[in-house]
Amino acid sequence: MTRPDIRPAAELHALPTEENVRELVYAFYDRVRDDAMLGPVFDGVLAGRWDEHLPKMCRFWSSLVLGTKSYRGNVQQAHDPVPGVEPRHFSRWLYLFLDTVQARYEPAAAVQFMEPALRIAQSLQLSRFGWDYTIPPEQQALLDRVAPRRRPPGHGHDLPTRPAGEPFPARFVGRQMHVDESTPAE
Repeated sequence: MTRPDIRPAAELHALPTEENVRELVYAFYDRVRDDAMLGPVFDGVLAGRWDEHLPKMCRFWSSLVLGTKSYRGNVQQAHDPVPGVEPRHFSRWLYLFLDTVQARYEPAAAVQFMEPALRIAQSLQLSRFGWDYTIPPEQQALLDRVAPRRRPPGHGHDLPTRPAGEPFPARFVGRQMHVDESTPAE
């Protein structure tokens, strides 16, 4: 398989394209493979399958950032069987990814990668470590800076508050928030 140019971009890209997304993915995963903390975790799962994994990651990021809809898969399911993953791995992954993105894209284009990366990491962490897990403050601050709330609290679509330890509110899925759940469904 021919690898794309993985050197840092001489100029920052103003917009993501299929080509520079591919360059980003390969450059990022070269850093992951060389990383003392992440390399062993990824190699434990992907040893001998990197040539299969990297094109899949190109399709994933192209789908997210460019809207190509070329990725088919379940992110939660794909990451569920990864043994030995701890919160520190997420922080390190995010640092390497965001640093690689910032080295290649102008700020407006970089945010197109950063916001989904932070949201996906948050979702994976909550799924893996439980709904009581607290996202590290530096990660939450970065998410708030990159992707501030679109509406201020109290202006609709606020999630109900829940006591710590309560399971994920699956009963709300597919229902409007104003529906009284104590009355039987029709």
